[in-house]
Amino acid sequence: MQETIGLTGDGLCLGYHGRRVVDGASLHLEPARVTALVGPNGSGKSTLLRALARLHHPDAGSITFPGGGNALDLSAKEFARKVTLLSQSRPTPSGVSVRDVVGYGRHPHRSRWRNDDADGPRAIEHAMTVTGVTSMAERAVDELSGGELQRVWLATCLAQDTGVLLLDEPTTFLDLRYQIEILDLMRELADEHGVAVGVVLHDLNQAAAVADRIALLDQGRVCATGTPDEVLRADALTETYGITIEVGTDPATGLVTTRPIGKHLSRVTTSWKSS
Repeated sequence: MQETIGLTGDGLCLGYHGRRVVDGASLHLEPARVTALVGPNGSGKSTLLRALARLHHPDAGSITFPGGGNALDLSAKEFARKVTLLSQSRPTPSGVSVRDVVGYGRHPHRSRWRNDDADGPRAIEHAMTVTGVTSMAERAVDELSGGELQRVWLATCLAQDTGVLLLDEPTTFLDLRYQIEILDLMRELADEHGVAVGVVLHDLNQAAAVADRIALLDQGRVCATGTPDEVLRADALTETYGITIEVGTDPATGLVTTRPIGKHLSRVTTSWKSS
């Protein structure tokens, strides 16, 4: 089973071809907590997440585990036993079954021979079960819909059985049912298994519903971090997104909820309470 750990990026500066896209960003992912990264397109959310996954080497700053262990010093296999990333897109192999693709997630736990991964079969079956892909286990992944494929890739990450799970827009391509199931799964991984979850989300209401903490990014900087109530404020969101965003409280759940106001969006009076 996965080790209960966290991950911290401190003072990270990241760029592409000499252009700075993340400037001095710090983010702490805690065990048993879901941290959501939100912000406009181009604010640096995905780049910051990729840096935490060691897919983008920082120009400055550090990435450490609790106790000060330097994540950049580990071998690729050692790091992959601790941290996994569900990226926005992955190349789809042709003619490979769902079960075998999910099995790819076991690569950090194997040497040259599959039979030395005693926990592999359990981890693979569990990952397929919780993501709802068991019934398609023998189908080729290149025959799947976008939403089905997204769940298979998530199962692959879960089979990796790490203490830190990073997800970049995991609800993309999913219908409403599976969006909610993925959000529920994030909470279960944090609450029941102590996983530190870091997730990029565009939907502010989803972020408010699933996250213990939210990091709001704007122009490559983390401009606010805290609980959903602390970060999702009307003035800060309106300034960051460049559009009027009202913030209120859902009377049924007590959760903070947001509503962007466009030129043609009628402000219909409902039981939604503005704060």
